[in-house]
Amino acid sequence: MIRAVIETAKGTMRAELDDQHAPITVKNFVDLAKHGFYDGLTFHRVEPGFVIQGGDPLGNGTGGSGDRIKLEIWAEGDSEATVGGILVGGKKPIIKHNKAGVFSMARTNDPNSATSQFFVTLGDASFLDGQYAAFGYTNDTEVAQAIRRGDKILSIKIEE
Repeated sequence: MIRAVIETAKGTMRAELDDQHAPITVKNFVDLAKHGFYDGLTFHRVEPGFVIQGGDPLGNGTGGSGDRIKLEIWAEGDSEATVGGILVGGKKPIIKHNKAGVFSMARTNDPNSATSQFFVTLGDASFLDGQYAAFGYTNDTEVAQAIRRGDKILSIKIEE
């Protein structure tokens, strides 16, 4: 596991990034963090009880890093359980959105459109399983819960 230390206006979130089950997604996040991409950006979306979302350089939900990554969802069992990255056939994803503190990539309707925007769940969002690339988690959910729209990501540091 790789660790990310996310300094925000409301405190620090320490996240465990699962590079075994989400290697493409974690590499993208880590590379952006190491280059300071996230430093100073805001959490532009806050949905109480659901998610906080940041990583948009435009600050309005429409921007990204310019590079797109493939939707990455590893299913329990058969590797043929995905179609275009979306789980089919009743398979369950290995990394689930079943609790507060799950890190996942935001995207458009195109499953392979994630760039830099990420979200952190604020509660059980299991209905997102198999549709979004979950790639890590934090136990610092009180910090995530305290985030408000416009609060800044001061920095994201990576510990390998």
